[in-house]
Amino acid sequence: MEYPVVEQCLGAVSRFDDAPDWIYRLDNPYLHGVYAPTVNELSAQGLPVTGELPADLSGAYFRNGPNPLHPSPHRYHPFDGDGMLHGVYFEGGWAAYRNRYIETAALARQRTSGECISPGVMGPFDYAVSEFGIKDTSNTDVFAYNGDLMSLWYNAGHPYRVDPLTLATREHFALGGRDSLRLSAHSKVDWSTGELLFFDYGDEPPYMTFGVADAEGRRVHEVAIDLPGPRLPHDIGFTTNYAVLHDLPFFHDMDVLRRYRYRVLTFYSDMPTRFGIIPRRGASADIRWFECEPCYILHVSNCWEEGDWVTMDGCRSTNPMPDVQPGEGELASMLAYMRLEANNYRWRFNLKTGEVREGDIDDLNTEFNKTNPLFHGVRSQYAYHQRIPLYCEGGHTLRFTGLVKYDNDTGARSEWAYGDGVFGSEAVYAPRAGADRGAAEDDGYVITLVTDSNDWTSACLVFDATDIAQGPVARVHLPQRVPAGFHATWARGEDIFR
Repeated sequence: MEYPVVEQCLGAVSRFDDAPDWIYRLDNPYLHGVYAPTVNELSAQGLPVTGELPADLSGAYFRNGPNPLHPSPHRYHPFDGDGMLHGVYFEGGWAAYRNRYIETAALARQRTSGECISPGVMGPFDYAVSEFGIKDTSNTDVFAYNGDLMSLWYNAGHPYRVDPLTLATREHFALGGRDSLRLSAHSKVDWSTGELLFFDYGDEPPYMTFGVADAEGRRVHEVAIDLPGPRLPHDIGFTTNYAVLHDLPFFHDMDVLRRYRYRVLTFYSDMPTRFGIIPRRGASADIRWFECEPCYILHVSNCWEEGDWVTMDGCRSTNPMPDVQPGEGELASMLAYMRLEANNYRWRFNLKTGEVREGDIDDLNTEFNKTNPLFHGVRSQYAYHQRIPLYCEGGHTLRFTGLVKYDNDTGARSEWAYGDGVFGSEAVYAPRAGADRGAAEDDGYVITLVTDSNDWTSACLVFDATDIAQGPVARVHLPQRVPAGFHATWARGEDIFR
């Protein structure tokens, strides 16, 4: 296989001892610098710490992300990278680190053949190779559920069950009583009940299903959702009694996909965004649809009920496919889609009257928003976002330059910049060991990973959630460079150290 010489978009390229050699033959920004994959799988204990780790920090920070083992047979997109989990473990003032590939079916084929044969999101789709037409990487999401980790792919792939301590892939994460394996990333675990609220979507009817599994991993409810056609929802929200489903005006033309085997996404700016509120055990006929201003939404912060109202906080994009810039060549559509422009936003829906109220919480470009999981489904005040410079400021998705804490009631924010050339990961909220909803919502810790492009070292930062502007109270120095990634989660010590 021949590759273009790296010359168009990269300039000087950093070389890494732990990266595969083939990346240096490809002129793709999402294979270099902070995105360059690592071939190392390490375990290390007793990590050096600057500052002091809190004694009541017990659990683990896990982050998923793309880490391609072999070059794509076509143009590489970061959604195509093989999933790799990084875990930082905390207990009794010590810290440990481990990373492992998620041993997906696609990765197993690569290990056998010595090459990647699966097509990616840049096309062409090939359903003879994969039932999804492209590579199911399980590289997007991760959370603790029913004693293990579940890793998920954004395109409603087959979830995997991963041991939270060893990061060894066990098998597919199959829900009892459910024939289909497919689940979308950003299905949600309700910490108050242990239930999994999940959704699936695809290109054939039913275009979406919504369901609930109990804390023991058994499906207890699933229902088809009536949509006008194939959609690409990315997240859902939930309250004590309801789930909030997304029907967004950003989707692909099925005729083009069938005829040319390429997915062409279009944002229909004259079509309303719809949010459907359905009881957790509701039938399809029970869903209430609310029309809102056209937008795309990647990630929900939290949802809750107050009287007749349901509130949803999240990040809203009015332009999910920014304009192509000069000189971007054959990678133009990927580069445009990966320039994330979004801001903190609030929607409110009246279940009695059908009224909708919506508006900005703030206009800063932020995303990858997280909140205290003890308060998921009930009223919350704070959210923790990643600062993403706009394209004109040299920014693009996954190059996070700072941590932002929002008071979503007032719009006030506090920030801590990671530093010049330092890029973060999605931050998670870690409650103090043994905490419940009786504690103050921000009486805990915020944790993220950073990689410094000045010396290519990586660290795990621990912040006091009440005052992130003071900087991290502890910096755990990691034994290797950690590439940029997608989503992260916090697993409580009581759930994994047993």
